[in-house]
Amino acid sequence: MEQEKFDLVVVGGGPGGYVAAIRAAQLGLSVALVEREQLGGICLNWGCIPTKALLRSAEIYEYLQHAESFGLSVGNTGFDLAKIVQRSRQVAAQLNAGVKHLLKKNKVKVLEGRATLAGKGRVDVEMATGTTSLTAAHIILATGARARSVAPIEPDGKRVWSYREAMTPAALPKSLLVFGSGAIGIEFAWFYRTLGVDVTVVEMMDRVLPVEDEEISELARKAFEKQGMKFFTSARVTALLRHTDGVVATLDVAGRAVELCAERAIAAVGIVGNVENLGLEKTRVQVENTHIVTDAWCATAEPGVYAIGDVAAAPWLAHKASHEAIVCVEKIAGVKDVHPLDKTRIPGCIYARPQIASIGLSEARAKALGHAVKVGRFPFAGNGKAIALGEPEGLVKTVFDEKTGELLGAHMIGPEVTELIQGYAIGKTLETTEAELMHTVFPHPTLSEAMHEATLAAYGRAIHI
Repeated sequence: MEQEKFDLVVVGGGPGGYVAAIRAAQLGLSVALVEREQLGGICLNWGCIPTKALLRSAEIYEYLQHAESFGLSVGNTGFDLAKIVQRSRQVAAQLNAGVKHLLKKNKVKVLEGRATLAGKGRVDVEMATGTTSLTAAHIILATGARARSVAPIEPDGKRVWSYREAMTPAALPKSLLVFGSGAIGIEFAWFYRTLGVDVTVVEMMDRVLPVEDEEISELARKAFEKQGMKFFTSARVTALLRHTDGVVATLDVAGRAVELCAERAIAAVGIVGNVENLGLEKTRVQVENTHIVTDAWCATAEPGVYAIGDVAAAPWLAHKASHEAIVCVEKIAGVKDVHPLDKTRIPGCIYARPQIASIGLSEARAKALGHAVKVGRFPFAGNGKAIALGEPEGLVKTVFDEKTGELLGAHMIGPEVTELIQGYAIGKTLETTEAELMHTVFPHPTLSEAMHEATLAAYGRAIHI
């Protein structure tokens, strides 16, 4: 078997893998990238991007329902589900082509096939045309993850959907159960509810959006309930019957049996890493809970083998994968001033309405870690731009260390907070304290002023509340 030599082989072409390949090429390394399915990975083709296209359609539809409150008249409103889905797929296809162009532009060799580690510094690639062998001193595994399948709610593609079926429905169900209230579950729940579906969300934990600050979780639940969603928390699915016309789920809700019926269900209960059939058993690579164990530089226990993105540790976010890619490659290439990724500086976003975004420690987590804290809160009801937009519901919450003034965390629910959160992300990267944020001039009128006021509020200096 012929062997082709490279400086780096990247396995997986998602937001971790293709970014790693491009950055390595920029640094002068010869690079091969192996992708078994679609460049851009799940995020670009079946996750982050096309779901936002769906949510945008639902968002505009919701605006139309309230046109009169803005002094507008639009007549009868409606939607074409097939066209909504088609637009989402077109957006994904456009970006897939863009990734392909970027890799070609940077002279990355792309192989379509299945990769397997086949000895030190060697990757065998099974392609439609046969098997080829690549050698490299460095191999980055960026194989991503897939939806977790948990009994008795395993997706079947018909009655119980995974994210793929949920993104490409042929018709809207009249009723829907969503198992899991993380970002994926809530976004799908909001999309379908906005289009008129009767939606019930089932969550095992004691609150919705369990990774968010408790105060934000409570506000989110109230907002979504106001829109007509129903929630069951502290709920375990004990049985799921599938019929020709729908599903019947039996729940244990804090010791009480509850039966729910719906035409369709969506399983959104987490992910598992794609670690199978990679040849890991022949290496020192360690796997825990389906995810590859790495050090601060994304290196595994096998010399020359690295792992980034969803196949490695949490948080499982595309922007975390891309940043890990840069850190990993720059460390390999010997770039000076490379820093390990500080996971407390990774923002998380949920794109329902209201939007939700956060970074750093929640108030409860900060206290549990021993911090004495100062907490600031500012409602969007006190923000002129939010009122002008007709979206005054929501809150910005800040958590500071009382002794040092360090910004420990920020938590937001309301209009466009997924865009606003980057301001706090920059602040944390710069190791800002409350003083720098207070002295920053925020433009008026903007939603960002609520971020300034939430900082001032932590120190008893808010102006507009």
